[in-house]
Amino acid sequence: MKKALVFLGLLTAIPNFAQQKEILPDSLINKNQLEEVIIQGNRLQIPFNESSRDIQVITQAQIEALPAKSINEVLSYIGGVDVRQRGPFGTQTDISIDGGTSEQTLVLINGVKMLDAQTAHNMMNIPVPLTAIDHIEVLRGAAARVYGINALTGAINIVTKKGNHSSVSADIQAGSSFKAKEEGDGSGIYGGGSAEVTGIFGSENQSQLFSIAQSNYNGQRYNSASKNTRLFYNGNYDFNNNNSIQAMAGYARSQFGANGFYAAPGDINSEEIVESSVFSLSSKHKWGNFTISPRISDRYGEDDYRYYKDDLSKGRSIHYTNALMLELNSSLKTGIGTFGFGWESRLEKINSSNIGEHKRDNHGAYAELRSNIGEKLQGTVGLYANYNTDFGWQMYPGIDLAYRINAHWKVSTSIGSGQRIPSFSDLYLDQRPGNVGNESLQPENAWSYEGNLQYKKGNLQFKTGYFYRTISDFIDWVRDDSSEPYSPANLGKNNTQGIYGRLQQNFDLGGHQSIGYNLSYNYLQPSLESSSGTQSKYVLESLKHQFVAGVHYRIKDFSFQIKNRWLKRELASAYDVADIRVNYEWQNFLLYTEVTNLFDATYTEAGAVPMPTRWFGLGMKYQWNQH
Repeated sequence: MKKALVFLGLLTAIPNFAQQKEILPDSLINKNQLEEVIIQGNRLQIPFNESSRDIQVITQAQIEALPAKSINEVLSYIGGVDVRQRGPFGTQTDISIDGGTSEQTLVLINGVKMLDAQTAHNMMNIPVPLTAIDHIEVLRGAAARVYGINALTGAINIVTKKGNHSSVSADIQAGSSFKAKEEGDGSGIYGGGSAEVTGIFGSENQSQLFSIAQSNYNGQRYNSASKNTRLFYNGNYDFNNNNSIQAMAGYARSQFGANGFYAAPGDINSEEIVESSVFSLSSKHKWGNFTISPRISDRYGEDDYRYYKDDLSKGRSIHYTNALMLELNSSLKTGIGTFGFGWESRLEKINSSNIGEHKRDNHGAYAELRSNIGEKLQGTVGLYANYNTDFGWQMYPGIDLAYRINAHWKVSTSIGSGQRIPSFSDLYLDQRPGNVGNESLQPENAWSYEGNLQYKKGNLQFKTGYFYRTISDFIDWVRDDSSEPYSPANLGKNNTQGIYGRLQQNFDLGGHQSIGYNLSYNYLQPSLESSSGTQSKYVLESLKHQFVAGVHYRIKDFSFQIKNRWLKRELASAYDVADIRVNYEWQNFLLYTEVTNLFDATYTEAGAVPMPTRWFGLGMKYQWNQH
């Protein structure tokens, strides 16, 4: 930590920094550009600057400047988001928000749920490469009213690009630790690379996006190699000002060595292949003040886990899951505000070698009202009603309020509720002697309370807040004796309170130079009220402290950015990871080099998987835009 802070101090001492250009470092974003971002909730869509929830948005320009090779790594720099990778470079990742579990956070692409009914371990096996992303929205707190089931602690919505003109973006990179491979894992050094291309064919009334990406890494230790393929399409066509149609399709395949993922040290020769596909077709129609948008979508997944990759006759688990989703969203603008109402159905099924064949249906209806009271007070109130064929009816209300004190200060508060339905693995898994499901599990239910204060003036932005969340029937995998298999149980109430603060500022000093910094800190205090006397394994692994700091610099066509993450979990040692990226722009090309884990920290995020040591990367990006 001391090394990183000294290095950050040296960077901030550099005088004079750069003007904004098309490829922008971190928070060097035109203020109007960010405020005009429309939050893509499936219910009511609102401008970012009018939001009454705590929503963080990371834009395309910010993503392009980060020392990150995958969406997982991008999210690791977001305050309150806990990224726990079992494999680096975009392999397998668990995402959680504010001390929750990965099963309690919902990930979406353009509003379509990537929820995997088998396990949340596969939810981040998504087909969108970085060059296809327009922005990412991170919504904190229980959000059933906004996104339906399983948004218990928050939601992450990945929004892809659209354009009214044609463009091509190509990015190729390679990297290495320059360390020799371990004995028995081949020869040479650890290394790998990736390539991705995104093209948009756009005109005044339509936009067609196509992306392809491939990454191959031979791992950072024995049996940790990975191969990832991503294919993605997103199309939009406007018939006129009142009628449009949208289509989305994607495929992702990840094959990786699973050494240490689930059952170390016995799984040293394990391998896993995860395939996911998504399809969506929707339309939007307006009649005066009334808007309606139907959508049909489907997510299919295959998970092939091989405990002995060289002997498939034993220790193999194969899962096939599918979720068909039907939605009807609508809104009506009136004199008292905008009403939103609609219905969604989700039809899930699984066919698995050690879970069996199961299916269930989930149906939800919502109604909400967004309104302003005078010029300073605005808010949204709503209700989500949910029916599941296994668990019956439940109701989830929520309310958000924001009061603008003056041109610079705003105070907001929100109260929300949500539900997490147990996965098929929670209920029916049979992997004796390792893990056994529990068919008597009940859904988790949460109430979340939050208040925050925000200040904006010129190039300075500051936000701080406090939240309290209580989850009843909290689910965790436990066992009373080391000779017994792990099994999930409803342990009781999981209570978490936390505080957070974010500060950013950037300066344009003229002379083609600029400087900026950003800081975020999150503190969490979890507790478990349980009558069973069994201690929750997850609560003990959740984040307690998270501090992220960044500095970015530009002078003419040269820029760099450094990011530093310091994290402390409940019963684990703190670790500190610093990453740096240097860019040089020449005509339509961006040349860059980056070093991740600059000070060679030793740490793990999940399972028994040590994360990569110092890693050096070199890349080039080409950007063409039709004029």
